[in-house]
Amino acid sequence: MMKHAWDSYRQYGWGHNELKPLARKGHSTNIFGNSQMGATIVDALDTLFMMGLHDEFRDGQAWIEQNLDFSVNAEVSVFEVNIRFIGGLLAAYYLSGQEVFKAKAVQLAEKLLPAFNTPTGIPWAMVNLKSGVGRNWGWASAGSSILAEFGTLHMEFVHLTYLTGNPAYYQKVMHIRKLLAKMERPNGLYPNYLNPRTGRWGQHHTSVGGLGDSFYEYLLKAWLMSDKTDTEARKTYDDAVEAIERHLIRKSNSGLTFIGEWKNGHLERKMGHLTCFAGGMFALGADGSPGDKAGHYLQLGAEIAHTCHESYDRTVLKLGPEAFKFDSGLEAVAVRQNEKYYILRPEVIETYWYMWRFTHDPKYRQWGWEATQAIDRYCRVSGGFSGVKDVYSSNPTYDDVQQSFFLAETLKYLYLLFSSDDLLPLDSWVFNTEAHPLPVL
Repeated sequence: MMKHAWDSYRQYGWGHNELKPLARKGHSTNIFGNSQMGATIVDALDTLFMMGLHDEFRDGQAWIEQNLDFSVNAEVSVFEVNIRFIGGLLAAYYLSGQEVFKAKAVQLAEKLLPAFNTPTGIPWAMVNLKSGVGRNWGWASAGSSILAEFGTLHMEFVHLTYLTGNPAYYQKVMHIRKLLAKMERPNGLYPNYLNPRTGRWGQHHTSVGGLGDSFYEYLLKAWLMSDKTDTEARKTYDDAVEAIERHLIRKSNSGLTFIGEWKNGHLERKMGHLTCFAGGMFALGADGSPGDKAGHYLQLGAEIAHTCHESYDRTVLKLGPEAFKFDSGLEAVAVRQNEKYYILRPEVIETYWYMWRFTHDPKYRQWGWEATQAIDRYCRVSGGFSGVKDVYSSNPTYDDVQQSFFLAETLKYLYLLFSSDDLLPLDSWVFNTEAHPLPVL
C-alpha cells in the first residue's frame, strides 16, 4: 500500500504537497499556503525508511536537497508545518543521520519564530514565511489562537534547542506552558480558544478531539521525551485528564465509553474520529499515573478503542465516520451527511497500535487487519488512495485527495501494528502527533 501511494504521488504529484489520485495531479490546501513544498515527501520519509524502501527514501532526500525552499511568499499554518515538516525532517535526521534533514528543519524553524511576536507570546495560527507577518484564522473565536495549535509545538521545539544549542525554541514553548499554568480554568478544563492579544480565553468550548486533542498528548509526551524528568508536564497532564474524566467521559445507554465535547456549560454527546487517538494516549500514560490508577487508564484506553472500533463496524464500508453520536437509540453512528466521510485518518489505528504494544491482545491486530482490508478495497484507486464521502454507502463517492498523513501516520501505524516491538520501541522513541518518531532525550 505504501509503494502504491508513494509511486502514484511520485508519478502524478511530485513536488506538490499532496496528490489528487483520480485527477492524477498535484493538490494543495490553505494550510500550506498553496505553495509547492512537497509535504507528502517530507511526511513520508520516516515511513519509507522504517519499511526499508531505501530507493524511495533516496528519491525523497534528493528532492529535498535540491528543491525544498522556505523563502517563499506563502502564508502557512504554524501548527501543520511544525508537526509535518519539522517533525518529519527531525525524524528523518534521527533515523538516517543525514545532515540535510537537520539543516532544513532548522531553516524552517527560524521562519516560524516570528509567529511568536504577539503581546502574550502565544503564537499566531499562520505566518508568512517570507515577511514573518502572522495572523489568526478568521473563523476562530474572536481572533483567538487554538489550544491544539499553540499547544503542539513542545516536542519539536525542545529537539530544535537540543540540536542547535539555541535556547530560543525551548524558551518559546516553556513561556506558553507558564502562561497557561497561571490561568483560571473553567471546571479545570482548558478551553479550545485563547486570545493572543489579551491572554484571555475565547468561547468556553473544550474538546479532546479537533482544536484540543494534541495539547493533552504533548503534555504526556513532553514528560516521556524528557526521560520522565519533566514532572511539571506530567502533573499538568494528570490534572487535565482528571477534569476530562469528570466532565467529558461518559457511558452510553448500551455501555459504550465515549468522550463528549463541552460547549457553553453542557456536554454534547458526540465524538470525533480525531478523538479516538485518546485511547492510545490513556494507555501510553497509564504507567506513571497518580495513585494505583495504571490499570484504570489501560482499561479506559481499551474501552475507547472498543467504542471507536464500533464506529467502524457499524458502517457499510467498515471504515469510521468523521464524527459519531450517542443519542437515544443511535450510538457510534454519524447522523449528519457532512460527518459521514472517511479521509484516510489514522487515529483509530494509532490507538489499536498502542493497545497492542501494551496488552498484546490479538483483537487489536484483528481490528487493524479489518481496517487495512477496508482501506485497500474502498480507498485504493489506480492513481493512489482517496478518501470517501459516505462510509454508510456501498457505492461511495471519492473526495479525490491522498492526504500526506496517510503515508506519515495511517500506513506507519498499521505497519508497526504487524511488526515486532523492537521496531521503534516506546522506551527509546516518542511519536509526535504526525507519527514522526523523536528520541527520548
